[in-house]
Amino acid sequence: MAGTGSGRTYSIKEVAALVGLPASTLRYYEDVSVIPAIARDASSGHRTYTEDDLELLTWVSCLSASGMSIADMREYVRSGLGGERDISEFVTLLEQQDTRLQEEAQIIELRREFLRTKVAYWRAIKRDDVAEAERLDIDARALAERLKKWSLRS
Repeated sequence: MAGTGSGRTYSIKEVAALVGLPASTLRYYEDVSVIPAIARDASSGHRTYTEDDLELLTWVSCLSASGMSIADMREYVRSGLGGERDISEFVTLLEQQDTRLQEEAQIIELRREFLRTKVAYWRAIKRDDVAEAERLDIDARALAERLKKWSLRS
């Protein structure tokens, strides 16, 4: 996460546009220590972001887009800012997030399967196919039970 160091500074509005996060989120990330405190202009007191800040916030924006928690983003950034970077910490945090996303994908697929089953059920009802509707009703109930079990894990 090393910066280019050109010396250029950016306003919060410019950074928000460049990294795709609202200014309120940038302030929040600073308040909850996801990112270190941003330097302030001596005369106006406004935040002045450096190229290094911009690069860091680009990475944080990507982590946020992956659904990573605030605590994990904070840890990821903390690991990267130290003099001795422990690459295994980066890998562990990213692998854990990947596992969470895989689980979310499974839940979404289960929800989609439930919806497809209910659509098929109602189509069977419309066709007066009682046997098919009964089979699909049983399938939908089983899927609903699986969804309940997933929600209890969370």
